[in-house]
Amino acid sequence: MDVRRLELLRELAERGSITEVARATHRTPSAVSQQLRVLEREAGLPLTEKSGRGIVLTDAGRALARSAADIAVAIERAEALWDEFRNDPTGEVSLSTFPTGGQMLLPGLVKRLDALGGLVLTCADRDVDSAEFPVLTADFDIVLAHSPTDPPQNWNSTEVTAVKLMTEPLDIALPPGHPLVEKEVLDPEDLVGEQWIGVPWGYPFERTIQDISAAAGSPMDVVQRFGDTRVTEAFVAAGLGVAVLPCYTAGGAYRDQIVLRNLRGVVAERHIFALMRPDRAERLAVRTVIEALQAEAAEVIDANRHRNPPSE
Repeated sequence: MDVRRLELLRELAERGSITEVARATHRTPSAVSQQLRVLEREAGLPLTEKSGRGIVLTDAGRALARSAADIAVAIERAEALWDEFRNDPTGEVSLSTFPTGGQMLLPGLVKRLDALGGLVLTCADRDVDSAEFPVLTADFDIVLAHSPTDPPQNWNSTEVTAVKLMTEPLDIALPPGHPLVEKEVLDPEDLVGEQWIGVPWGYPFERTIQDISAAAGSPMDVVQRFGDTRVTEAFVAAGLGVAVLPCYTAGGAYRDQIVLRNLRGVVAERHIFALMRPDRAERLAVRTVIEALQAEAAEVIDANRHRNPPSE
């Protein structure tokens, strides 16, 4: 069987449609369909079947797609071994990041890689529902992702390699004149009756607001929802509500107009990972970027130790 056709079958398993496979591999849908029909003849078994207006993999197709993933890992491992012999972690690595992760980690990461030389990092920002981060590994070598739990509860069924980078505390953001500014540490019941600037459903901070509600025994009043923390910060700075913000990056342009307070009685944190397809995780260039990310994350944690919440 041709490895390139096997890779198309794997892409179909992960992307779900001929159209998406064609888009990702820069082919026409008819060309993808033709190659899959050839692979089916080589396999001697039906690999796909019609489902509504599209197609889905048969049991045999799914099994062969898993084998295709194993083959891709083996090929990348062999190439990585050769790169190690040549001591040559060069090439291009693509990375996607959620906005505050990029703000926190990417400038230092790029400086570290520039010092090494020979490796090109291309970055893009993607902020999605927490459950959707693994999907991005089909289009990027490395995906910076965050989850409210460790291990992430909604990534267990996906075949990705996850490298933990850090646990970042979450703080309560208040406008400077707010009465709660007088308290050094807040309890959930302190926040009853506040107007909240929340996040879209499915984003990690939503879980923290729900946990505050449960601990306080009262629902929190979420009056606005934004995916961009800069908009949230602007609303808090204007006195329009309180919010949950990431400890290490909160404030930004509004640093002097927002007061951050630790929260006790609730686990308020997010867990940041680097996600990869297993085959791409074998590449020496990708592993070099991961090592630089780990070093940068450790430096960020060390620089912010004074901002970490007190132990329970």
